[in-house]
Amino acid sequence: MRLFTFLTTLLALTGCLATTPPVPAPDTFIPNCGQDRFRGLVGQDAGTLREVDLPHATRVVKPGITLTQDYRPDRLNISVDEDGIIDRVWCS
Repeated sequence: MRLFTFLTTLLALTGCLATTPPVPAPDTFIPNCGQDRFRGLVGQDAGTLREVDLPHATRVVKPGITLTQDYRPDRLNISVDEDGIIDRVWCS
């Protein structure tokens, strides 16, 4: 009878435990910054960026700039080399 009471109490208490849904790992996020629409900018002068309607979460990366390491699948990054030429477009 004691075992039955113990198991019943234990079962009742497990219902009180809080559970949170698992957070997906960063590598499971799918980039959705629109990088494919802007791949045509690679090889062009960085001045052309003034004429392009870029997404709100866009950063232009110039040589020597320190970047944050947070991953945002909606952020568009545009890398410009020392000569002012766009050399890479990617999400992060």
